Amino acid sequence: MVPQHFRNWLALCIVVLLVALPVLAASANDNTEDNMALEAYVAGEVVVSLVPATDLEQFLTDTNLSMIKQFGQRSVYRLSINDATEAQEKVEALELDPRVLYAEPNYIGASPESERRRGSWAVGGDAASFASQWAADIVRLEEAHTITRGAGVVVAVLDTGVDMAHPFLADRLIAGFDFVDLDADPREEGTPADVGFGHGTHVAGLVALTAPDARIMPVRVLNEQGIGNIWVLAEALDYAANPDGDRTTDDGADVINMSLATPRRTNLLEDIIEEITCDDDDDDDDDDDDDDTPNSKLTDDDCEFLKSIVVVAGAGNNGSTERRYPAAENVDGLLAVAASTENDYLSSFSNRGSWVSLAGPGENITSSVPDNQYGTWSGTSMSAPIVAGTAALMRAHIPDMPAGDLAKRMIDTATPICADIPRVDAAAALGQTLGTPVRCLVFLPRMIRG
Repeated sequence: MVPQHFRNWLALCIVVLLVALPVLAASANDNTEDNMALEAYVAGEVVVSLVPATDLEQFLTDTNLSMIKQFGQRSVYRLSINDATEAQEKVEALELDPRVLYAEPNYIGASPESERRRGSWAVGGDAASFASQWAADIVRLEEAHTITRGAGVVVAVLDTGVDMAHPFLADRLIAGFDFVDLDADPREEGTPADVGFGHGTHVAGLVALTAPDARIMPVRVLNEQGIGNIWVLAEALDYAANPDGDRTTDDGADVINMSLATPRRTNLLEDIIEEITCDDDDDDDDDDDDDDTPNSKLTDDDCEFLKSIVVVAGAGNNGSTERRYPAAENVDGLLAVAASTENDYLSSFSNRGSWVSLAGPGENITSSVPDNQYGTWSGTSMSAPIVAGTAALMRAHIPDMPAGDLAKRMIDTATPICADIPRVDAAAALGQTLGTPVRCLVFLPRMIRG
């Protein structure tokens, strides 16, 4: 398992991990993940995995459920409850049915409530400041790019969509999909008044900054308010791994970035992430499980897909050790990313704990935003795509390395900082000399004379 270096809320939410609006508009304290309006789950729906060869029609009749959708060819279904039973109550009943492998609500949630000042959505920076910002220097991108710039690698960005016309991104994008509106146009929708607007474009820009010759697959899973659900996210992961649905063709992403989170672990997400990373460890995500052994024996024959895919997820912005998913899934080839400062301390808002793999620059980060502009934001949403871009560089440099081994190498070559979580170093991951550990200030208690 990749080394992982929180009391669940009553409701689960998929949220964009955005701590602050552009810094000209609000500070990190004004708009944190704790300020979110929560919904528990999609009313009247459950997600059910059945024992293979179960008579589906008989099961639906017996349980008073009806079909909404099947998850590909798997025995996993999104089902509608035909009576007034609450989803959680229905799940508890279904778990007693021997035909059911698991049942869970189709959890939903809301993006952070915006505490915007006068409703403004400010931008700052330009293309020049974007390319020369502190984040690029601290992870040593200039050195890394002498080895590779990520050509031949595809990074899927599962988010609010992307401004397809932004001059920094337009030539780097490939076909994607919109799982919110169910069409092939995954562009950002909404206006700056919408809480999620611009998030995906900002994230995609940071992937492109880190791996400028990689291609970006935009996959829209959150609407302009930052709202999504577990079923949509799972479908999007499956799509990113295999867009044409043919597992004999290699048209999927090499790296997947998810700058989003939920306080609830779900079987559906864990299973699909295990598939796409080629993690064959059947370990249930026990909170005390610290199995750090990489699954280096995996070959292409072990994979559901033609290759193992590195998955990167933000750790969350609660400033606590509370777990956020999918980052906290105990899956080989998955990197959970915290946010670090320009002085190599962990950001005060960032989640942390043994389940977090790496830190990445996450404060005052400039990137692309809609309408051909640049904005400066903070959050683990910004840290994750820098790590994902670094994974893309590694995949370009060592294309056959299994996802679990690639993730482990990124952790092993990371720079120790003033925290228990090391900070990603793109140059070191590619074989350059290791970064120099920072000197940390130690605050001693003042002696008071009696």
